[in-house]
Amino acid sequence: MREDGLRSILINPNVATIQTDTRFADRVYLLPVTPQYVESVIEKERPDAIMLSYGGQTALNCGVGLAEGGVLEKYGVQVLGTDVGGIRTAEDRQLFKDAMGRCGVPVLPSDTVTDFESAKRTARRLGYPVIVRVAYTLGGKGGGVAHNELELHEIVERGIKASMVGQVLIEEYIGGWKQIEYEVMRDTAGNGVIVCNMENILAMKVHTGDNIVVAPSQTINNREYHMLRSASLRAASHVGIVGECNVQFALDTASEKYVAIEMNPRLSRSSALASKATGYPLAYMSAKIGLGYGLHELTNTITKSTTACFEPSLDYVVCKHPRWDFAKFDQVKRKLGPTMKSVGEVMGVGRTFEESLQKAIRMLDSGMDGLVLNRFGSEQYTEEELEERLIHFDDMILYNVAAAVSRGFDTARISRLSSIDPWFVEKIRNIVGMAGRLKSEPDRSTMRDAKAAGFSDVQIGRACGRTAAQIRAVRKGMGILPQVKQIDSLAAEWPAATNYLYMTYGGTDHDVTVPAGERAAMVLGAGPYRIGSSVEFDWGTVNMVWGIREHSHIPVAVVNCNPETVSTDYDICNRLYFEELTHERVMDIVEFESPRGVVTGVGGQAANNLTPSLAASGVPILGTSAVDVDRAEDRSKFSAELDKLHIRQPRWQAFSSLEGARIFAHEVGFPVLVRPSYVLSGAAMKVVWSADELKTYTQEATRVSPDHPVVISKFMLNSLEVDVDGVSDGDNVIIGAVVEHIDSAGVHSGDAMMCIPPWRLGNMIVQTITEYTIKIARTFRIRGPFNLQFLVHDGEVYVIELNIRASRSMPFVSKLVGMNLISLASRAVMGGRLPAVPHDRWRDIRTVGIKVPQFSFMQLEGADLTLGVEMRSTGEAACFGESFYDALSKALGAVGYNLPSGGSALITVGGTPNKEKLLAAVAKLGGMGFNILATEHTAEFLEERLGAVKVVHKISEPERQPNIADLLYQRKIDFIINIPSTATLEKYIGMLEDEYQIRRKALELGIPVLTTIELAEAFVNTLEWMRSHETTKHPIKPYQI
Repeated sequence: MREDGLRSILINPNVATIQTDTRFADRVYLLPVTPQYVESVIEKERPDAIMLSYGGQTALNCGVGLAEGGVLEKYGVQVLGTDVGGIRTAEDRQLFKDAMGRCGVPVLPSDTVTDFESAKRTARRLGYPVIVRVAYTLGGKGGGVAHNELELHEIVERGIKASMVGQVLIEEYIGGWKQIEYEVMRDTAGNGVIVCNMENILAMKVHTGDNIVVAPSQTINNREYHMLRSASLRAASHVGIVGECNVQFALDTASEKYVAIEMNPRLSRSSALASKATGYPLAYMSAKIGLGYGLHELTNTITKSTTACFEPSLDYVVCKHPRWDFAKFDQVKRKLGPTMKSVGEVMGVGRTFEESLQKAIRMLDSGMDGLVLNRFGSEQYTEEELEERLIHFDDMILYNVAAAVSRGFDTARISRLSSIDPWFVEKIRNIVGMAGRLKSEPDRSTMRDAKAAGFSDVQIGRACGRTAAQIRAVRKGMGILPQVKQIDSLAAEWPAATNYLYMTYGGTDHDVTVPAGERAAMVLGAGPYRIGSSVEFDWGTVNMVWGIREHSHIPVAVVNCNPETVSTDYDICNRLYFEELTHERVMDIVEFESPRGVVTGVGGQAANNLTPSLAASGVPILGTSAVDVDRAEDRSKFSAELDKLHIRQPRWQAFSSLEGARIFAHEVGFPVLVRPSYVLSGAAMKVVWSADELKTYTQEATRVSPDHPVVISKFMLNSLEVDVDGVSDGDNVIIGAVVEHIDSAGVHSGDAMMCIPPWRLGNMIVQTITEYTIKIARTFRIRGPFNLQFLVHDGEVYVIELNIRASRSMPFVSKLVGMNLISLASRAVMGGRLPAVPHDRWRDIRTVGIKVPQFSFMQLEGADLTLGVEMRSTGEAACFGESFYDALSKALGAVGYNLPSGGSALITVGGTPNKEKLLAAVAKLGGMGFNILATEHTAEFLEERLGAVKVVHKISEPERQPNIADLLYQRKIDFIINIPSTATLEKYIGMLEDEYQIRRKALELGIPVLTTIELAEAFVNTLEWMRSHETTKHPIKPYQI
């Protein structure tokens, strides 16, 4: 838009994304994307037009709401790109079905319903199993496969609630058909091209977001390809797509029958994958088409000579693999199906399917070195158990296919059980066979073939009984080296001077060379989004690249493998390597690039963990040295340094034996905190309340971080937690802000609500935190970004940990304070000095910022939504305001909390101390006219002190009325305060089943559940504040530093 001289206004409450830096849009509003807030911005800014296709499902739903409410017409705002009529046709299940009928694209027999009785009739007519799809939702939210009436009832009730129009589609289930996708680009003149065609390996059984996807399709023939291509273009035309859309088909290759499943009239995960897989910039081209350009008027940004009408062709294979984080959740069901459960994804690029698949598996950073020859052997199942696991998929499905191959299952049998095409089974058979060959004949020919099949040096070493370093030396001696290849979008049919690169053993020479004498800085990205590492590290990576190029004026090479990021846009840097973040591959790139050094401090823990091994291999680390990073990451070394500085820390000890741990725990008293070293987002970190738990969790921590001692510290109840984000050049220290957690200690910093400025800390506490921060930054010789975490307990300040890298909260701090911490850090990592900035500059701000986590519990069947020391959130939002409650009300709304002005609140609280703490908040609710419902023991406590409350009965007692389950289904509860007891072991040894059922059922029905005292109090006070105040709507200010 800026290229065309247009001003733009962006509305997005995601503070962590690079998109909300003021560098892109002219005005940025960190506000909820809801019709109410967007209307207020339209009224203030009076834009001429609006684009709805770039903010996912949230933006589409908001746009439809604005149109239906008459807002767009009232202010004369034109929709650019696909209009609201087209969006409705694609998103409304019945309208889509009708449109497909008119253009001759078949769809499955189905009915659109708005209640369970109608759903039941349709299911009986179609025959079970049926699939329930929900209108206007993302990631298959609320949907599922029903095998009987009981399952149907549960899914339909959940789905109707999840749909903004209260509508679900009941459809025939065809899990065994192939799932094929087409990305279509279409202009206003009706010209259309297919940008990418993709095949989902796990067929229709699994949502495309959870599927393993290859591009181009590998198992459909030319006739099938063109049949579906033609149907995609007809579908896009009849819906009225202007710009980009994704069309999903189910194909039965036995009969060549196909049906259209759905269309996304927007940029989606599949679009991001297609864009990165082909090098065709879908979002850019779609925006230009929205502005009125024709495809023939737009130039391919890679070739610079062909137009956007040229359909990309690939001379490589791309494999997208999702990342799941099921291990973070108790009770979660790992089964894959029509509801998306993954939290991120990677894209492997290779010259063979085997190479791209094994690269993708390593990119996931989930402890696997490939499909076979891993550190841990696969679980041993009986033949019957293995068959069951091939029929009912979980996240280990490909490993189970490999196990079946090893057990002697033939290809036809595996394919019949799993619905995975025989071609893919044979490719997995090739990988399994190569592992056997490596063990029996490890010669040069085998080594060459193994590398071409995607085997890492670690895997080969495991097969041959050697270390990865030994294999690397032998391989290089044999002249077996990877080649650097270009992703040029046209398979070298036209010349392309592209900087978009990958490495493969399927080539004979390099496509590019590094200019003579050029020594770039190399920046490592964060890899896949996961719990604990999301878009905030992409923000850090991109700002580091920009900072180095702008302040140091040297070229930058980026290594990353996540197709959803801006850091993997090839126009951000001088050279982009879409590659693994493993020691082997980073060393391959270092040897090709000969960079002046590598930045590992902005890619989260994944990049940071490579620091020691890269330094040991002689690679210069830009920023804080590997020795100093190790002093901070190793819990024992870090604590010893704090002792020297006379800085308090919770009492701790490192252990390698259970007996020593048990004696220490009894000395300091339970609860204690068990934590491994070198982990992200609290992996295997647990609060332990008994000796039995101590045994279990110590073993788990040792498994997660086997080369480092387990540290056990006293867990300090009723403490405040504080973060400090800063930058240092080894001498000068810039403090971005002192950030207070609203939740008390015990909730992981990534899951806690955060506030700037701190709202409960006195000046002396803040002064002590500032002094400790400066001392620690200088002691650890930090050059670059860092994050310090503190506890405040009984007026004393304790240090918990130091992270010498960019943190999750840095975008939040930077945007609120107006000081880009990573841009400043880019000077320090390149050896420059930081400008003089007062340590308390952050106190000059006159705005309050609140950051609130976004959770995806709804997508994870069975997951409990209580919070603890291990992180569970998958995203975040932040809003700024003139007061604490101004900011908090907007931030809660941004992550989906309903803020009711009246109604009924269910209170169920464990333990007398918790009940005492919540008494004032419950009294306030009663004073505002809310009906107070409570479970028996809570009701008794409240009645003694506040007067009569309505008693409700447990879900497990359906015969007693009124029952919580009935009230939830009847929508007679508006929100729930459910505080689990921390005075007992219940929370940590499977919380009472009934309380879990309340939380889970409410979650599925979209009813807010507040599980910490601090959040409950803040929520109630926010409701009170909203009765007499209006929220503010101001754009954020650009960075001043």
